[in-house]
Amino acid sequence: MALGGLSLRLLLAGTRAPAPRRSIALSADAGRRSRSRPRRPVGSRVPRGAPAHTLCLKLGQAEALLLERPIRDVAPWAEEPCWTSRSSPLPSCWHWWERCSTSTRLSDKLQEFRGLLQLKKTDPFETMLKSLLRYQSGGGNVSENHMRKKLCENGVTNSLKSNFALLLKLSEELLDKWLSYPETQHVPLSQHMLGFAMKSVTQMVMGSTFENDQEVVRFQKNHGTVWSEIGKGFLDGSLDKNTTRKKQYEDALVQLESVLRNIIKERKGRNFSQHIFIDSLVQGNLNDQQILEDSMIFSLASCIITAKLCTWAICFLTTSEEVQKKLYEEINQVFGNGPITPEKIEQLRYCQHVLCETVRTAKLTPVSAQLQDIEGKIDQFIIPRETLVLYALGVVLQDPNTWPSPHKFDPDRFDDELVMKTFSSLGFSGTRECPELRFAYMVTTVLLSVLVKRLHLLSVEGQVIETKYELVTSSREEAWITVSKRY
Repeated sequence: MALGGLSLRLLLAGTRAPAPRRSIALSADAGRRSRSRPRRPVGSRVPRGAPAHTLCLKLGQAEALLLERPIRDVAPWAEEPCWTSRSSPLPSCWHWWERCSTSTRLSDKLQEFRGLLQLKKTDPFETMLKSLLRYQSGGGNVSENHMRKKLCENGVTNSLKSNFALLLKLSEELLDKWLSYPETQHVPLSQHMLGFAMKSVTQMVMGSTFENDQEVVRFQKNHGTVWSEIGKGFLDGSLDKNTTRKKQYEDALVQLESVLRNIIKERKGRNFSQHIFIDSLVQGNLNDQQILEDSMIFSLASCIITAKLCTWAICFLTTSEEVQKKLYEEINQVFGNGPITPEKIEQLRYCQHVLCETVRTAKLTPVSAQLQDIEGKIDQFIIPRETLVLYALGVVLQDPNTWPSPHKFDPDRFDDELVMKTFSSLGFSGTRECPELRFAYMVTTVLLSVLVKRLHLLSVEGQVIETKYELVTSSREEAWITVSKRY
């Protein structure tokens, strides 16, 4: 695994032993803990530039472990964040953690840790995915990285503005489909949300080619192949072990890149009535490879983040009649009998809190990554320049010292400005928010406005939904709901 041609070391900050798994509906507790050290498959090949060491700082415990294994040998890092392994204590880090009071909020510890390091201001999701795809990640200078970030942000803003009517149309199509169902019919929520996200993202990112449903299905198939290997195959070594899977992954990636190259070529030097995400990159001072990489990362990540945010938001609404009623009242108050417009969408303050609480409770993106800009130091321990720093945000998002009753779905907690400030500091809103998540927030807000205005969203009695933690958190099995019309 290479980053800008340099070897990586991996710093995993912010992990601690997970709580026992609870098989309750919509449980967002941590998953299983590994009882034995993961082993690299015999004969597997370590990617060029793979990290030789992994430093695991476990928040809430005065302990630091140096794991002498590459990144994929400590997988699955999101679901099993602590490992038994040959390791050596690092007294300097030990002392640093001891200086933190046991009652200190984990979010504050994370901020203190960040303060000791000089980190590049990069999109956390971009940093991880470019590294896993072996793209050039953060290899440019500061001004170039800033320019690329601004182009992505402009791409999100302009594509949402230009395609709001399309987003509303796709949401209403899904509403009509659900309205046609009998009230007893079970709706496969995850499946429907993935299909909705794929249609929305492909058309808003890549344009009218994806008005053809067959093109969407083809993209979804290749996306699924690539994403499943990014989430697991690279990290546990199984991709190299299975030549059939590896070929399928490489073929799918080539097909996705081919589609993007054709669209980039088509959009260059021409004006279209529909402004899509790629247009903002094409109009910037980027070469074709940079446009390809940035559009690939955004397409891959925004599809899955949007799908899972929609899924979890509706799941939590089905289990909280009070929250759903309050959201319905806000939607009615803001829109009345009038149309849903971008200006009025901005007034949905409670809906914003619902989505923030969805991200927190589901631990939607349980890890984040940034690059160490210059050589850093924690007491006597040196963090080399260009170290990839991973934060286990899933732990911090359910720290009881930061979030009272952390497993309760309670959007009202975000009425507190201090709570929102903490949430923003973790990268889930405000200036630290990644473009893919900002895109997903808007798409999900429009969808909920359309659905909740006309439908009661109901849970299926007796259903237990367990979570699967990878780059983006999902349910282990299909999540089923029922719907009924509002009168």
